Amino acid sequence: MTDTAVQTRAVGSTVRLLSLLVIVAGVIMLIGGAATWFTVQSQLADERITVSADAEWFAGEKIDGPLTAYAEAEVIEKHSLEASGGKTYAELDREDPTRQTVMTGSFLRSSLFTSVVSFGIAAMVMGLGVVLALIGYALLSLSRRIDALPSAASTTS
Repeated sequence: MTDTAVQTRAVGSTVRLLSLLVIVAGVIMLIGGAATWFTVQSQLADERITVSADAEWFAGEKIDGPLTAYAEAEVIEKHSLEASGGKTYAELDREDPTRQTVMTGSFLRSSLFTSVVSFGIAAMVMGLGVVLALIGYALLSLSRRIDALPSAASTTS
């Protein structure tokens, strides 16, 4: 076997190993992203919260996804501002009786926005997992083509 054939075989083996690692990483990311999405969705659904009737979107729907969580967070903000006369928590005097209500609204909004961000990250991780798996598959195909290249010994005979 010539040096060129040995180098070609080594390149093919390296690319094949890399392709398998990238495919495995992609599958792990896809599974991890999906597990995160369904965990957050399940936790929100377990709270049995529905979007307020006066919401601009999704009124009356169960909060179990990023859009319904966002819609409810917007309604909570509207209600908090109405209760405080348009002031935020930081703008209210410490003695103001509505300060506790606005603070609770702020905490609820933050919690819902955290869910929205979690859904977004989970979707991004799933998408990256698919991309990595496709790149791994392309590398695997490339390694097969490298293995199929005629060696220098067979071309000189």
